Amino acid sequence: MIYSRNRRLRSNETVRSLVRESGLFVNDFVMPVFVMEGENKEEAISSMPGIFRRSVDLTVKECKELFSLGVKAVNLYMKVSEHLKDNTGKEAWNKDGLMQQTIKAIKNAVPEMVVMPDVALDPYSIYGHDGIIENGKIANDATNHALARMSVSLAEAGADIVAPSDMMDGRVLVIREALEENGFHDVGILSYSAKYASSFYGPFRSALDSAPRDNGDIPKDKKTYQMDFHNSREALNEVLKDVDEGADIIMIKPGLPYLDIVSKVREAIDLPIAVYNVSGEYAMVKAAAQNGWLDNDQTIIESLTCFKRAGADMIFTYFAKEAAILLNK
Repeated sequence: MIYSRNRRLRSNETVRSLVRESGLFVNDFVMPVFVMEGENKEEAISSMPGIFRRSVDLTVKECKELFSLGVKAVNLYMKVSEHLKDNTGKEAWNKDGLMQQTIKAIKNAVPEMVVMPDVALDPYSIYGHDGIIENGKIANDATNHALARMSVSLAEAGADIVAPSDMMDGRVLVIREALEENGFHDVGILSYSAKYASSFYGPFRSALDSAPRDNGDIPKDKKTYQMDFHNSREALNEVLKDVDEGADIIMIKPGLPYLDIVSKVREAIDLPIAVYNVSGEYAMVKAAAQNGWLDNDQTIIESLTCFKRAGADMIFTYFAKEAAILLNK
C-alpha cells in the first residue's frame, strides 16, 4: 500500500502554486544596455536577435519603457570609438565621455532607475583587455588605480552602483577607498567576484568590439585573470575576499552552466547575489526558438527561474524586457 504520494501536490496549478519554492518577478531583472555614439541611431546585434546598440537619446527612450514594465535597473556598456582607445583607459574617466553622458541622461529622465555602469577597461583598450598592459602582461595594481578613477567619475555622473567586471585582485578595496575619499559613501559596488574565462561571451564581445586582439606577446585571451571553468572552490575564495573588501553585491558569471557556483555561494554568504545570464546563453535560446526546437516564452521563464531556485537575488539578462512582458500578462 502506497500512502505517500508526491503527485498529490502536483494535481493542478493552484496546488502547485501553493507549494512552489521559487518565484520569478519583474523586479528581479537588470537589463544590460549597449550604447553607441550619435543621435537617433540604432544598430541590431546580429548574434543577439532583439538586442541593439543605441545612441544616448534612444537609450533613454528604452529605459523609460523598461521602467514602465517594472524593470528598474540597467547595466551600461559603451561601444567606444577606435580613436579614443589606448593602453591607459583614460577615456573611461572622461567627465564628458559617452558613459558619463548616458548616466546623466538616464538619471535625468528616469530618476528612480537604478543605473549600474560596467567598470572595466576592455571597451577602452587598444588590446581588448580588462587591464593595462605592462611588459606583455596585464598589470594588476596599475589597473586597479585606473578602475578607481573610472568608478569615481561614474559616481560623479550619478551612478547608483558601480560594477567592476575586470577580475583584478584587490580592486574592490581600492575602489571602495576611492569612493569613500571622494564622498560617495552611498554608491554601491557590485563585484564580479566569480567571473569565469568562458566561451559564452562571444556575442557580447562582438557587440562592443572588445575581444582581446592578437598583438604579439600580449595574451590572446583573459585566462590569466578570469577564472578557470574547471574550478569551484576557487570561486568561494574569490567571493569571500570581495566580501571582506567591501562589496555590496556579489556577481557570478556566466549563469546557466554555473548554477552549482550560485548554490555554493548562496550557502556561504548572506550578501545579495547577482547572476549574469550571458550573451551566449541568450543567443542559444533565440537560435533554437527561431528554428522551432524550443518554445521561446516557456524556455525564457524556465531558464530565469532556475537562477532564483539556485539562490540568486537578481538576474542580469538580455531577456529582461521580454520576460517582463510575459510576467505582466
